[in-house]
Amino acid sequence: MPIKIPADLPAYDVLTAEGVMVMSEDQAARQDIRPLRIGLLNLMPTKIQTENQFARLIGATPLQIELSLIRMSEHQTKNTAAAHMESFYRPFKEVQGEKFDGLIITGAPIEHLPFEEVTYWDELREVFTWTQTDVHSTFGVCWGGMAMINHFYSIEKHDLAQKAFGCFRHQNLMPTSPYLRGFSDDCVIPVSRWTEMRANEIAGHEGLIPLLGSAEVGPCLVEDPGHRALYIFNHFEYDSDTLKQEYDRDVAAGTRINVPSNYYPNDDPSQQPQNRWRSHAHLLYGNWINEIYQTTHYDLNRIGG
Repeated sequence: MPIKIPADLPAYDVLTAEGVMVMSEDQAARQDIRPLRIGLLNLMPTKIQTENQFARLIGATPLQIELSLIRMSEHQTKNTAAAHMESFYRPFKEVQGEKFDGLIITGAPIEHLPFEEVTYWDELREVFTWTQTDVHSTFGVCWGGMAMINHFYSIEKHDLAQKAFGCFRHQNLMPTSPYLRGFSDDCVIPVSRWTEMRANEIAGHEGLIPLLGSAEVGPCLVEDPGHRALYIFNHFEYDSDTLKQEYDRDVAAGTRINVPSNYYPNDDPSQQPQNRWRSHAHLLYGNWINEIYQTTHYDLNRIGG
């Protein structure tokens, strides 16, 4: 089954050209099934690119997905056209009375700020609390995952002396987890962050289950069954050239940045980067969607009850 998105959303043409099954709202209405309602709380400034990345992953399963784009109520983006935001996004205040089978909370390029100094921190904490009553399963990504684990467990993020930047091998710490079904013993995951969560601080909470981790860049994927959540601190959703775009941008701006590790052949930025994470990315998000499908209520009103 395809992912249901508006026919005029830029992701519709992008995914169609890639062979991802998509359908318009009119087409979906003719199918007598209940699609899974997945929300994307998009905190990234590159809204359209991020929409494409996550829609590509959650749209690759055999289930019909209805994707809803959500923004913070008061925060105004400066990097995406106002017309796009007006046409496709709804503020959190408008959706908090609704039920969702799943919610993805993206990262945000504000790692340097303490959580409480983020302008929309109070509303984001409302979102985290809302997930416990109106969302069946939540996936916090990078800064979004760090913020969520901080909200529920007061675990702090820590600044790094040098940016963790590149593609790093991660170990499968829980091969029997349904979220890692089909995973190899290790896998490569893109990393791009100036902060980290620490394994010993996560291990100090019995309710948290580390699923993927790296000796070089620390914890990656953590399950939180008590809050029906997953936290991932790295970027399975990245396109093949996302790290290249970040590197080229920083070089052009004169920002001090190391060449992303294990990304370009022979670590040579003049070479074409290689994607070695795509299959595991689809596995992880496909497994998450499958777990939602197996455990969510058919009656949306019973979610969170």
